[in-house]
This record gives sequence, structure tokens and C-alpha cells, in this order.
Amino acid sequence: MLDERTIIQKIIAGDKNAFEDLVIANQKNVYNLALKMTKNEDDALDISQEAFIKAYRNLRKFRGDSKFSVWLYRLTYNICIDFLRKQSKEKVISLDFEDDSGDVSPIEIPDVRNLPEDSAVRREVRKTIAESFSDLPQKHRDVLVMREVNSMSYEEIAETLMVNVGTVKSRIARARMSLADILVKKGTFPSSYRHKSIDTAGGGTA
Repeated sequence: MLDERTIIQKIIAGDKNAFEDLVIANQKNVYNLALKMTKNEDDALDISQEAFIKAYRNLRKFRGDSKFSVWLYRLTYNICIDFLRKQSKEKVISLDFEDDSGDVSPIEIPDVRNLPEDSAVRREVRKTIAESFSDLPQKHRDVLVMREVNSMSYEEIAETLMVNVGTVKSRIARARMSLADILVKKGTFPSSYRHKSIDTAGGGTA
């Protein structure tokens, strides 16, 4: 195959058919990433198609600071995260804390399913939890979505983000604690459910 920069220049110059070379070279990795994050073949196919369409439309924005495949990988990752965030609005977030040794202890936030049998209350709580995601730092928000919404393993998240497993666990722990704090401050749950300080989680500022 021609050098990717040459291919990209041909596409920008108007040769639409040249884009097929980039698709052929990257379609397997794009699909595998989408499948790993969505756990669903149909969703992975849809996201793969969306990723290539978006890449084609934004090809002029590709500055060549990295390989095209890296740029496309990040673009696909962002599409997957947006997809999973939408799913999170329909799911309950687990707020257990797992430390680096693997010990699990609950953060004192009640499960939505244990709320009174009032569908309006449940919907409101789910809405608040989903909205509270936006108050988290992006790196914490992303790992929490991948772990809790889509049940990705620590190893899968680490591979996707290209960080070590310890960093993933640290980010998830801090994300859960921060989310719990936000929910208490917003009045979604009473102060009696306030969890232990984030400082007790151990680790650095992942």
C-alpha cells in the first residue's frame, strides 16, 4: 500500500476511491476496539461505520502529528465513549470501592433499585446520576463508563487507554468516590451516606 500520507493527500485532492485503502488497512482494529468496548457485534459495526465516515469528513483536520491509525483509534474511542454514556442513563452505577489489593467495600450510596416503588423518583435519581457524570474529570468519567456501564475488565480498559492496570483501578476508585460525593452535595442522597474521604483511597492522582 502507498504511504498513508500520500493516500491522504490524494483523498484531500478529490480521489474518494483512495480512502478505501485506509479502510482496508484499519477496519479490523477499529472493529475490534468497538467490539471490546460495546460487547455487541451490531453496535461495533455501526460504530466502525460511523468512525470511518467521521474520519473521511474530518480528514483535513488530520495534521500528521501521529500515524493515521492512532488518530482513527482515538476517534473511534470517543465515539464508543459517547455511545456508552447514552447507555449509562438507563443503567444503575455500582459504587463499590475496590483497592489495589482487590479488597471490595461498599461506598454508602443506596442502589436505585432499593428506592421506593415510585417510577418518577427512580427516573429522577437515574437522571441525576447520569448528569453528575459530566461533573467528573474526563479521565475518571471515561473509565467509570467503561467499567460500570459496559463491564470492561481492568485489563481491557488499560489496553484501550494504553495505561497500566494500577492506574485504571486508581482512576475508577477516585471516580466512584467523586461521583458519590457529588450526589450527596446535590441532595440526591442524605449526608448520612457520605463516604470516606478520597484521600483514604491510596495511590496518587491518577
